Amino acid sequence: MRKINEIFYSLQGEGHHSGYPSVFIRFSGCNLKCSFCDTNHEEGILMDDDEIIRAVKLYSADWIVITGGEPALRIDKDFISLLKRATGKKIAVETNGTVPLPEGIDWVTVSPKFGIETPDGAEMDGRTSVKVAHADEIKVVDIGQDLEPYFNLPCKGDKTLMYLQPCYVADPDEFRKNRLRTVSRVLADPRWTLSVQLHRFLGIP
Repeated sequence: MRKINEIFYSLQGEGHHSGYPSVFIRFSGCNLKCSFCDTNHEEGILMDDDEIIRAVKLYSADWIVITGGEPALRIDKDFISLLKRATGKKIAVETNGTVPLPEGIDWVTVSPKFGIETPDGAEMDGRTSVKVAHADEIKVVDIGQDLEPYFNLPCKGDKTLMYLQPCYVADPDEFRKNRLRTVSRVLADPRWTLSVQLHRFLGIP
């Protein structure tokens, strides 16, 4: 049984696959406690793998996006293999990178967190805590931090795409400032590509 926060169909709103129709499987729970987290992922229901597959097969999208919370806490090689075999879909995972991933995933998005507290109050150093061996893209939430360390992560390869994303806040004036800061930082360092939360501007899940 796996604790699922929600399964829904929408457009991918962030990173390289923005705009792609995707089935999202959001797992409950995380091993970090980010002050800027914009997802209420703690609630959920227990579902077995057959129930998850039936829910995913309701939608015709080519991509499944496994997210959370921190989905790497809840998935394994058998689950990934079963999901691909039963649905015929490609699988993307969005992870903070602190837990190794099983084999068989088609696209890995690592969103590493530096100086973030764990739920027990300890501070995690994202530079040394990344356990994922490979990232297709690294997506960083811009909170004004030093950005250079993200280029030295062990999961970054020559073809890894680098995305910088404004930090969402509910206050519209603060959010506008965040967007302008991120745009300025991308323009100043073209190793980055801007990622925006497309779903927020479209008003979709």
